[in-house]
Amino acid sequence: MELGSICPYTQECIRFVNTGCDGIHHQGCPDKPVKDKEVNILENKTILITGMTGSFGTAFSKYILSKKPQKIICFSRDWLKQKNLRDEMGDPSNVRWFIGDIRDKDRLIRAMKDVDYVVHAAAIKDLSSCEYNPSECMLTNVIGTQNVIDACIERRVKKSILISTDKCVSPINAYGTSKAMAEKLWIQGNKYAASESMAFSVCRYGNVIGSAGSVLPVWKKLIENGAKELPVTDERCTRFWFPMQDAIDLVLDSLENMKGGEIYIPHIPSIRIIDLATAFGLPYKVVGIRPGEKLHEELDQGYSSDKNEFLTVEQIRETINMA
Repeated sequence: MELGSICPYTQECIRFVNTGCDGIHHQGCPDKPVKDKEVNILENKTILITGMTGSFGTAFSKYILSKKPQKIICFSRDWLKQKNLRDEMGDPSNVRWFIGDIRDKDRLIRAMKDVDYVVHAAAIKDLSSCEYNPSECMLTNVIGTQNVIDACIERRVKKSILISTDKCVSPINAYGTSKAMAEKLWIQGNKYAASESMAFSVCRYGNVIGSAGSVLPVWKKLIENGAKELPVTDERCTRFWFPMQDAIDLVLDSLENMKGGEIYIPHIPSIRIIDLATAFGLPYKVVGIRPGEKLHEELDQGYSSDKNEFLTVEQIRETINMA
């Protein structure tokens, strides 16, 4: 049975497929539990976000400010990005700013005092950087992740979510390999904790539209600088296409429902890179695939972006305008 075909509420594959459930909000599922009112699991809770100054961490932290958390703790190593984010957020009184590296376990343990939930988004994510510096990739993405796990257990954090990537499935590069190992360590954290009061789960998804280093901001900058054509690695290339708000909703939904050991994978549409170029209204030139880059990514075995539903050029244009 292919991944994405099983309803998380009924375990009945046919109904899940026929209703078109997106795997996040479960819209259209006739068996989705109806709540009297929306449960705000973040109210009066303390949440620590590693890598909070990154694309996801920034969007996630801004969004959950409205959820009345007792405290949000930013844990990242770039003091300038922290300052900029603090200014953007208006320096809220319930946000704390920890300068620290996930390679430093003692600093993590200090930062996690009285923390209820951890969202681990910190990682070296650039494919080329990881290929050229695999040892640094390992120290941050693998050893750093183990440090986060150990600190969560030391401070008895109730729920901990790892933000993962489609590149960890059948990896052919250092980044994907490091995230595959990070996932293994994270899920194993449930056994290390040996406690029903603590849980570790994973959220795995594909390209977030407009995130730092992704194709969208790169191409926009090229166009701003007067580019008349766009670089395409290969005309056959496809990618999953995931809005930032959906990534936020996935993490919040996972935090609410997780028991420990789950790998949450949403149903995500795909785009063809040449269709993205068409949506920008410019011709493209083929520049060749970079070392370690795939033509098609996978979210799990048998669930790859070349077999998924594809957005039309007009739908892609709409996502560009929203990003």
